[in-house]
Amino acid sequence: MARTVTRSADPPEVLERFNDNLPVVDIIARQVGRTIGYNIDFDDLKSFGREGLLDAARRFDPARGVPFRGYANYRIRGAILDGVRSMGRLPRRAYERLNGLQAASLYSEGALEDVHAAAPPAAAQTAHAEQALSEHLAAMATATAMGLLATSAHGEEGERTAVAPGADPEQALTRAELLRAIREAVNELPPQEAELVRRHYFEGDRFDHVAAELGLSKSWASRLHTRAILRLTQRMRSTD
Repeated sequence: MARTVTRSADPPEVLERFNDNLPVVDIIARQVGRTIGYNIDFDDLKSFGREGLLDAARRFDPARGVPFRGYANYRIRGAILDGVRSMGRLPRRAYERLNGLQAASLYSEGALEDVHAAAPPAAAQTAHAEQALSEHLAAMATATAMGLLATSAHGEEGERTAVAPGADPEQALTRAELLRAIREAVNELPPQEAELVRRHYFEGDRFDHVAAELGLSKSWASRLHTRAILRLTQRMRSTD
């Protein structure tokens, strides 16, 4: 059931950000619904997304130099994905896609903040745009794979599962080998990054809970996650 987003007490600038970007919620809700491929009510997706947009409008800090639309995009997507997860048990395939989407979204959110924290000169941006895009897409693929493999690592309800019922044996073997290679690569990450990745993906702990227990803000944990994914991408490329 769709929920009502309360915003009557918010200041004008928050309401302006919220109202100006409502169309983005519909776009992202449709994208998520199509990607997960499960029968989820569109109004519920929009409701989750509006909560994310309102949270983004309230938390947004223009001084950080991050465009609101980009910042809100990840907050909206994250809120929708969290909302879908909270609705209860999903079919395994939908659950895998949800994990993949969440991992990719988390990587991109951290990348957005890191890029603006230490942006190179405009000329350098132009010269390295193609390389940067290639690296970003490769890391997005790694993040998505991490999310998909998380289902194999700890199961749908946090229980360790080796092979899903009805899974193709060859595909299961490929996944197991990839998971083993990623675990080995994770062991070579800096300790804090390794702990964050290991607990979130392999032990099934919620990302915000892991961040809090490590004494990290959600923003900083997101940046560390992005850096870890980049290191893993480079590591996996070097072993191909």
